[in-house]
Amino acid sequence: MPLRVDQALVAAVDFAKDPDGLVPAVVQDAADGTVLTVAYMDAEALRRTLATGRSWFYSRSRQEHWQKGETSGDRQYVREVRVDCDGDALVVLVDQHGRGACHTGERTCFYRTIGTGPGVPAP
Repeated sequence: MPLRVDQALVAAVDFAKDPDGLVPAVVQDAADGTVLTVAYMDAEALRRTLATGRSWFYSRSRQEHWQKGETSGDRQYVREVRVDCDGDALVVLVDQHGRGACHTGERTCFYRTIGTGPGVPAP
């Protein structure tokens, strides 16, 4: 189902900043804010996402567009697409259906912790 679109903000996405015309797309679970994955979109992937209400990306390694879930069945239904203040990054809020967003079967691609710390020191 197509999304309601603000064409002025679509035009504000600055694909020209990257030599390959790509912007990072941070995909978050709309329900709890969990970052599910980071992928890349070009203008066509953004157009397809807005037109279909499903997440589309551009694979740098395969040099082709892909829709999340086309092979795994783990679909992402888009609630919102946001652009940052510089126009060079997107946040895609989705309802994740299926096992998860990661090709490993995990809910999120960020399931491994490199380091931990105490956080902000007490005053």
